[in-house]
Amino acid sequence: MAELEVDGDEIVLRLSLGEKAASVHRDPRAPVSSLRRVAVLEDAHEPADHGWKIGERLPGVAEVGTILDGGTKIFAAVHHGTPRGLLLEFEGADYDEWVVGCENPEAVLARLPHHT
Repeated sequence: MAELEVDGDEIVLRLSLGEKAASVHRDPRAPVSSLRRVAVLEDAHEPADHGWKIGERLPGVAEVGTILDGGTKIFAAVHHGTPRGLLLEFEGADYDEWVVGCENPEAVLARLPHHT
């Protein structure tokens, strides 16, 4: 399962080997300074289940990969066992948003740097 962490001045989404294979992607990274907003999602599948995807997509079960939706570029890592999660919004990063499933999104949010 993907894990969010801060590595120096970057936020990194550490993907498992299976997630890397499914998404055809390395660990996404974004500068901490590009983080604009973080929100807890009760249903992380919903925002990840739209648009055109590169990666794994089993609606409501697992979405892992890049999503292009109406001009927004999203990276999603959401699984059946982690239906709640976080939405991270960035400005000036490779992705506009990350949607990340988490068992305890509030605890993960508390470990992230200050955001607006």
